[in-house]
Amino acid sequence: MTGTLRFINASLHELKSRGKLYDIRIRDGKFESVQEQTSGEERVQAADIASFALPMRRDMSNEQKVFDLKGRMMLPGLVDIHMHLDKAFSLPQVGNQTGTLLEAIQNYSRAASSFSKETIRARIVRTALQAVSYGSTRLRSHLDFNVNAGEDVAIRTVEAALEARALLSGVVDLELYPMVPYRDLGRRGMELIEESLRMGLDGIGGAPHLSHHPDADIEGIFELAVRLGVPIDLHCDETDNPEMKTVLKVAQESLKYDYHGKVTAGHLCSLSSMPPAEAEELIAMMSLAGVHAVTLPAANLYLQGRADLGPVRRGVTRVRELMDGGVALAAASDNIHDPFHPFGRGDLLQIAQLTGYAAHYGSPEDMVQLLDMVTVKPAIIAGLENYGIRRGGAADFVIVDARNPEEVFTRLPAGRWVAKSGAWVSVTRAASQYGDERIQRLWEASVLETEGIGGTAVWK
Repeated sequence: MTGTLRFINASLHELKSRGKLYDIRIRDGKFESVQEQTSGEERVQAADIASFALPMRRDMSNEQKVFDLKGRMMLPGLVDIHMHLDKAFSLPQVGNQTGTLLEAIQNYSRAASSFSKETIRARIVRTALQAVSYGSTRLRSHLDFNVNAGEDVAIRTVEAALEARALLSGVVDLELYPMVPYRDLGRRGMELIEESLRMGLDGIGGAPHLSHHPDADIEGIFELAVRLGVPIDLHCDETDNPEMKTVLKVAQESLKYDYHGKVTAGHLCSLSSMPPAEAEELIAMMSLAGVHAVTLPAANLYLQGRADLGPVRRGVTRVRELMDGGVALAAASDNIHDPFHPFGRGDLLQIAQLTGYAAHYGSPEDMVQLLDMVTVKPAIIAGLENYGIRRGGAADFVIVDARNPEEVFTRLPAGRWVAKSGAWVSVTRAASQYGDERIQRLWEASVLETEGIGGTAVWK
């Protein structure tokens, strides 16, 4: 799409915007203006977004299109900052009888050499497009880098991911991080990691808490990252063991190299098992060092506490304490239908809802924070400077069939209209479309009335 878009009667999710409606204009892939609507403004001929479906006619692509959102919410494009796209949908081939993290790692490691580049590429494309349909416009994927199964096995995953990124150009942005294996790589292994970065990957990942020498592994990762000038995103302390504190070493190295804002620690399950005072000290160090955090509630609720007879620890990190401690904290999907997590679908609004359950977030202010955890906070982690629904921002957005954060998490609405750089990439029309016109009007009127709108705040 090269023309312009305009949306009237749009809601935004920030607390300061509650009860207000906005007129939003997009030109050449960027937000041209975002203005609050006031009473008495001119009437506008606009199409109801609920009736819009793809594909658009080609001869209309250069025209200005005006859509009436009727109070529906526009969110900036969701950012899923921690996924495993290359492993997704591998559960039928790689089982996990015990449901433990250890068996998942062992089983996938044994199966890795059997997956062709085409299979891995197809998984990445399928899962990325599914995430797009739910509103994500940027994804960060950690890639299996199984050097022990052979150099060709590790590199084929890199090649598959780069090919998938090229295929998805203009639809979704992919960030790709090879996972430094926790076994001793040796010099050649680190050379292969460096080679993958030179091929086009974006940063370095890993899971040093699984290593017999985590401090040495962390030091090696930082040395390579600093030399190449790339960010770091590590799986940290994904265990119920309160003695596991590799995030402390990560924070220390971040301070040593002045890597503030370039380091991310995912999972942090052990924080929830240790005494509050110890957790508070670690969180303070993370904040001081500028180490970001990601909670993965779906996978950790499934994986953690397997050895507990009661009470069962659930593994989700200390969400509120990290937020209150000044750490940028995002929520993300992690694994989807693989031996690590048999469920999931790449829907960040569902993930945010799970975070709300796990972290006891339920107030109106909390719900805004949950939406921030899948939009603003991961955008900070990704270092996006042109993000958000504001003048000059990149027009990556999702319109949801809900009028406020509470309705988002009550309904997890099916209706999602997704655009990348101002171009429609996915439309899933609302499920609440009734065959009988009278019932449809009854539904719409009841929604407006229960939201206190009463049909008077939207343009006719």
